[in-house]
Amino acid sequence: MRTLRRYRIFLFTLPAILVIGMFFVYPILLSLRLSFTDFTGVGIASDVGWKNYERIFTRSRYLDAFKVTIFFTVIVVFIQTIIGLFFAALLHRLPAVRNLCRAALFTPAMMSFVIVGYVWQFIYSPFNGGLNAALASIGLDGLQHNWLGDPNTALFAVAFAHIWMFIGYTTAIFLAGYANIPSEIEEASKLEGASNWQRFRHIEVPLLASSFTINITLSTIGTLKTFELPFIMTRGGPDGATRTLSLHIIDSLFGKYKFGFASALSIIMLILVVLVAFLQNRYLRSREENT
Repeated sequence: MRTLRRYRIFLFTLPAILVIGMFFVYPILLSLRLSFTDFTGVGIASDVGWKNYERIFTRSRYLDAFKVTIFFTVIVVFIQTIIGLFFAALLHRLPAVRNLCRAALFTPAMMSFVIVGYVWQFIYSPFNGGLNAALASIGLDGLQHNWLGDPNTALFAVAFAHIWMFIGYTTAIFLAGYANIPSEIEEASKLEGASNWQRFRHIEVPLLASSFTINITLSTIGTLKTFELPFIMTRGGPDGATRTLSLHIIDSLFGKYKFGFASALSIIMLILVVLVAFLQNRYLRSREENT
């Protein structure tokens, strides 16, 4: 009877196993195989050993792209988490407008990357762009800047557009965490005379530990492999300031038809994402257990 039950469970999971194997495991194994070749998309692939990986770790532009990717991820995850927590805490205390504001925050995430990229490209335009025009209208002409044309500000400008687009997701996850906080705890803290800041710092933040874990993990994974906004807004410029590993992969694959080298970059990207997500999740889970 137990064997029959296990057999039925296996039959139920077989479709999911086939889908995972076909669309996840097989492409990874194929990319790993191609990463040791000089395949160009046509013809026969010749083995080149570790040459592609050697090139990645000995060329400064790929190491610079790695640094840009990490820095971009740190900026986005940190600021997006802080702002999302702020909005969630505010909306938790304003139930009358919570649903309306939550829908408004979700709107950017439902837009296409192409639309968002071009909208923010126009906003940052040095020629009558929305941001510079707004600064001029309030008498701050000295702060006008070529935001996407300056290597010192381009990455921050793209990061802000990314945060604006996905802040709704972060807020929604924190609001779900707030919904799980027992109302008795909040009522007891109010009766004890705790201020809003004291309730937020000593009660809400510790009880939102699982929401922090979900938000930070998802934001990190999504940001590490992002390429749409940097590609649309800056094409990786100026001077490589916004050129991430994902952009190098796309350029090597579709621009130079170096399928083998692009596969090696993809494997490096996969290892990076898995390693960071594993270490991060392990730390955040231990933090949950200690709160």
